[in-house]
Amino acid sequence: MSEAVFQIFSNALFGGAELIYAMLFVAFVRPFLPGRGRWIKLASVLAVYLILNSVCPYGSFILILTLVMLAVAKCLGLPKSLVFLLTLLYFNARISGGLLVQSPYFIMEQFFPQSSAMPERFLFYSSLLTMLLLLSHVVLLAVMLYAIQQRLRKQRLTLRRRELCYISLIPTAGILFGQLIARLLFEVKDGVLLQLYERHPAFLAVVPALALLFYAGTYLTIVFQQGMAALQEEQSSRYVEQQQTQAIRARIHEAEQFYAHIRELKHEMRGHMTNIKSLARNGEYDSLVDYIVKMDENKSDFELTLQTGNPVTDVIVNDIRRRSLDLGIRFQLDFHYPELGAYDTFDMGIILQNLLQNAVEACEKVNEGARFIELSSKRKGRFFLIEVKNSFSGEVVFGPDGLPVTSKKEDVFLHGIGLANVRREAEKYMGELELNIQPQEFVVTVLLQERSVL
Repeated sequence: MSEAVFQIFSNALFGGAELIYAMLFVAFVRPFLPGRGRWIKLASVLAVYLILNSVCPYGSFILILTLVMLAVAKCLGLPKSLVFLLTLLYFNARISGGLLVQSPYFIMEQFFPQSSAMPERFLFYSSLLTMLLLLSHVVLLAVMLYAIQQRLRKQRLTLRRRELCYISLIPTAGILFGQLIARLLFEVKDGVLLQLYERHPAFLAVVPALALLFYAGTYLTIVFQQGMAALQEEQSSRYVEQQQTQAIRARIHEAEQFYAHIRELKHEMRGHMTNIKSLARNGEYDSLVDYIVKMDENKSDFELTLQTGNPVTDVIVNDIRRRSLDLGIRFQLDFHYPELGAYDTFDMGIILQNLLQNAVEACEKVNEGARFIELSSKRKGRFFLIEVKNSFSGEVVFGPDGLPVTSKKEDVFLHGIGLANVRREAEKYMGELELNIQPQEFVVTVLLQERSVL
């Protein structure tokens, strides 16, 4: 191979490698982009990467690309914290992978020493080794990025400032370490070019080991943060469940008081009828009318408009109905509580409370006049189906768990877990939760199965 051909081959090889690196970066970011206009966004990211890579030195390219990605994060539909983390993780993996393959490349070079007698053969072997180096680096980088990508997609991270600092610490150190090794890799001494691994052979093992530790440390930090987030979410879920349990207990107490009033009313009805007959016989019709009006007022104080067949669900449904009337929401009910003993009252109360609460919050974002909630149930054999339909506006974003991601900023850990609680209650009865989005309508279906009583 002549020197001119070697030069052309090297330029083409490194240019193709940079294009592949850019495509790997785009592929790494792709799963986190929103669906609308995704391909246009990916093409833009690819163009930005290639343009900056062609005009910026590699050391400053990392910083400049990170800043540009942060600047266009809103256009990509991603939070800046996630864009920063993805860029950081990419370059950490790229640098760590490069250091891992650099040592074997140096060792292989020693088998093909430069010879002035056969320059063509040396250039050929050098081209072959360079191609193997880049190919192995590309393959290794693809594997490393895929592993991190799958880890990130497995569970959503809440990237607040503190969490972002924790996760960014190790990959940042890995990038700086790689930049340091790159500057020390070659040194000219007394007119002779010396490599780091020639001066310090121990680095052939130390450098790739440290690079692997930086990558593994980054991966394990993500795993740790996801575990902490899952634990915190579980604690928040338990807290909400405790609050709901207390609320259900209060509803049971209210229902008991209500039916106690009903029993008192039945007991007092005989006396009332005696008084009414007495007033009628004596012709005191004005007093009779006042007496009946007063009885009607006392009766309305503890009247439940909607009846479901269970005192707890009666109170829950009627509370939601009153809230709906205040907010201009049309509330329609076709719910009948299943036979007693088939399902626990607490579980049913938690399911209805969460479903109806979410429905009310969704309707509040809809224009008045188009707000509605429909609660219905069906019974077939051992199966009991609960369905809640409600109007909604906007776009629903689903998380990795298949449930909608909350858009609330305050107390984020206490929101967005209502449906998770419903799913957990459904699983107690070997059931499932199903979500269906139709035009301007959100439908939640809960399927329950009677548990066998031994």
